[in-house]
Amino acid sequence: MKLSLRASICAHHTSIAGVTGLILLLISTIASQAAEPASPNAVRSFLENNCYDCHQGESAEAALDLEKLSFDLGDSSNLQRWVRIYDRVHDGEMPPADYGEPGAKERQTFLAATNHGLMNFQKNIQTKYGRVRGRRLTRKQIERSMQDLLAIDIPLLDYLPAEQKTEGFTTVASGQGMSHFQLAAHLETVDVALDEAFRRALSPEDEYQKDFNAQGVARTSPTRRCREPEMRKGKAVIWSSGLIYYGRLPATTAKEDGWYEFEVTVSGVKLPKTGGVWSTVRSGPCVSSAPLLAHITTFEAMEQPKVIKFTTWLPRGHMLEIRPGDTTLKKGRFAGGQVGVGEGEPQDLPGIAFDRVTMKQVHLNGNDDLVREFLLGDLKVEPQKDKRKPWIVISKNPKADAERLLTQFASRAFRRPVTSEEMQPYLAEVNEAIDKKAEFVEAIRLGYRALLCSPRFIYFAEEPGSLDDYEVATRLSYLLTGSTPDAELMQLASAGKMRDTETLKQQTRRLLSGNQAERFIHDWAGEWLDLDQIDFTQPDAKLYRDFDPIVEQAMLTETEAYLGEMLNENLSVSHLIDSDFTYLNSRLARYYEIDGITGDELQRIKLKPQDRRGGLITQGAIMKVTANGSNTSPVIRGVWVSERLLGVDVPPPPSNVPAVEPDIRGAKTIREQLAKHRSQGECASCHTKIDPAGFALENYDPTGRWRDNYPQVQGRGVKAGPKIDASYELPSGQEFRNIDGFQKIVTSHPHRLAANVAEHLLVYGTGATIEFADRPQVELIANKAAADGYGFRSIIEHVVTSDLFLSK
Repeated sequence: MKLSLRASICAHHTSIAGVTGLILLLISTIASQAAEPASPNAVRSFLENNCYDCHQGESAEAALDLEKLSFDLGDSSNLQRWVRIYDRVHDGEMPPADYGEPGAKERQTFLAATNHGLMNFQKNIQTKYGRVRGRRLTRKQIERSMQDLLAIDIPLLDYLPAEQKTEGFTTVASGQGMSHFQLAAHLETVDVALDEAFRRALSPEDEYQKDFNAQGVARTSPTRRCREPEMRKGKAVIWSSGLIYYGRLPATTAKEDGWYEFEVTVSGVKLPKTGGVWSTVRSGPCVSSAPLLAHITTFEAMEQPKVIKFTTWLPRGHMLEIRPGDTTLKKGRFAGGQVGVGEGEPQDLPGIAFDRVTMKQVHLNGNDDLVREFLLGDLKVEPQKDKRKPWIVISKNPKADAERLLTQFASRAFRRPVTSEEMQPYLAEVNEAIDKKAEFVEAIRLGYRALLCSPRFIYFAEEPGSLDDYEVATRLSYLLTGSTPDAELMQLASAGKMRDTETLKQQTRRLLSGNQAERFIHDWAGEWLDLDQIDFTQPDAKLYRDFDPIVEQAMLTETEAYLGEMLNENLSVSHLIDSDFTYLNSRLARYYEIDGITGDELQRIKLKPQDRRGGLITQGAIMKVTANGSNTSPVIRGVWVSERLLGVDVPPPPSNVPAVEPDIRGAKTIREQLAKHRSQGECASCHTKIDPAGFALENYDPTGRWRDNYPQVQGRGVKAGPKIDASYELPSGQEFRNIDGFQKIVTSHPHRLAANVAEHLLVYGTGATIEFADRPQVELIANKAAADGYGFRSIIEHVVTSDLFLSK
């Protein structure tokens, strides 16, 4: 990614030492880049004439002593420092304007020499080793790959350790480790996956199904005070309350781990003036020893009954909890933490009423026949009377059958054909077990286990240079689906067509069609936009009383649906910053104070100027992940918007400068505090770039709601504090008064937005960060996208057909 805008030449960004090495390395390239042959002192002359006055000796500004500058590019920190110096000179930030402009020829000679030297160094490294080294599957990719290879659907993420992000993504190779703990976790995950696969292959089909009427989900004893629904007028009712687990349905308790499909017929009781009764569906043991509940879905219950359909994973012993969840609803008071029949009615509370609940166990990734096909091919599986092993596999030639099945599986697991010779290490243990009279299933399971623990499954096996067809199919599949290539991709790879530009575009469109587009958006935006961190903080209930899990979930789906339309309709990336539409349901519209929206389904809404919304940048999900739950910070939001959307990387703050903490009492505004902070010389250069985007968004509180004033805590209450000033000036000198002005300026330059999206896609899809030598390719992608109006889908297609994507 372009590093010029993250550079500050102050002490905490640049600590650089000796110029001689730079000169020696660059002399041979200056002549070919400059208009005229340059002297051996060209680089030194530029530094001496333009930089030494301020950056020399012990008293050098920002502790940057150019006399001790080194060009040992093998040291990554030195490499990044030289890139930053190049960028600051290139962008005219250095030398400072008040120092005097260097001559155009002198500047160009310096830039040409430095550019060529940095390019040559990085390209030589890439030629020898590739852009990315030692990249492995992420925990999510391991889960999906095993599920697709075995046709199983059980969740596996909990068995694998959490992963750190590098440049915002878990896919970046330089941030991926492999410890003994991770290896042990992977082995356990493989065993769990294989246990499930063989269980389903060698047992009757899972057939759990229940149908409950209102009485079936209500409390079993009307006289007992508890937290289950009560019967009222022939329906099972739950009233609005703050009691935890009130609304639990023991009838829905899962007998075994599994995916369950539910249909709930429900209506609203005593509807509020705001519309229906917005409710949540969650799951868990629903006992005090296990307080956490998993979110499933939300809905709005109206006067007329309607059927709510959803599918969820329920571990054994977990049940549903369905209840009014809108925090703006009146809540009942019940003594002793339990609810008695008839105690809610006199309090005139809104509630929900159940007519019927159906529950059916399902499989999401294929039935048992498909599991058997993947594991056992065409071998016969016959039932037997042994309850411990109700099915037996018939194999007349176990070793030949094992080799055939494992070779087929290996080509899918390793994502390319394998030879008989390559299979021998994996077959050795299987054949030994067969020789020792082990049952065929026990023997072949050893082979599957070895294949799924192989580095060839865990790691992307790529050689420096251009990827072959199978490697391209693999990279494309993991970028767009997060899983192993499907049969069509493998067939195209076998035919040698995966490097064909049109084929790549066609496959990209296929893999981004229908529900698969939703999966890609969810995966990529989850990391790129930090949407996977949306519930990391809990907004202060005192300051933001109307915010609740229903609003949060609606915000998340708003952003994903919005990105989905950008993808499907190939809308310009300028829509990230501004647009005249979004996706809302009645609850989120009410939260945003937008009138006229009804229903719990997301709807495409045309925005009006008075709605003060437009573009992904103003959506609640983005506002929430860029705030801490109590207050906002233009610095935090400014850095996030700069790096994630505008393509402006920002360096970390200096270690000797304390963080700026907004005064939540309202005594001082963040603008007043930052004015003092920026007065420190080492801070001003970065805040000039960071703060504009942050201040443009100051009218949005930590939960995404519009505000004109900062909140001011007064005793136990909150009142309107100082008025918010969202005006600022961009580094270019362009001024804006509010978010509208900021949006107009930024959307007038879509090229950088497109290049930024391309950069993030390349980082996510290749596992390597964008280096100085990669910049021309990124610019080429953005230039190609310009012909399609910088369309979102076009950028993806140009990324997957680029040399960067098609090379290691």
